[in-house]
Amino acid sequence: MSTLQVEEDVIVHIENVIVNISFKGGKHTQGFRSPEFDVVQDADRLDAMGAIGIARAFNYGGHKGRVIYNPQIKPNHNMTKEEYKNSDAPTLNHFYEKLLLLKDRMNTDTGRSMAENRHEFMEQFLDEFYKEWDGG
Repeated sequence: MSTLQVEEDVIVHIENVIVNISFKGGKHTQGFRSPEFDVVQDADRLDAMGAIGIARAFNYGGHKGRVIYNPQIKPNHNMTKEEYKNSDAPTLNHFYEKLLLLKDRMNTDTGRSMAENRHEFMEQFLDEFYKEWDGG
């Protein structure tokens, strides 16, 4: 039985993709780039958008005991990585602090195309949410 050997530069590249993939808050700028990174990051971002992204956001918010919405607590667009990770803001704020920003941060043409519909769906969801919140 032979053992597959992976070259060190490939291992380092994969580690860079993994370390840099996640969203880190509004102030973070991306340093590492590669075609592989762009594809994997787009896939990760697409998972956070649309109907499944909405479900994930509310599931996570509920798990963390966050309120769904509080109009007195405004979204924070200038969080540090630590503030973003430790935020206990209402779940709806997450749409403005991350989810609605993703469409314009896609790396590939395919990612941008797929993000359009998911972004539009999230905007429609928010419009309906606010109508119902206001008694409509």
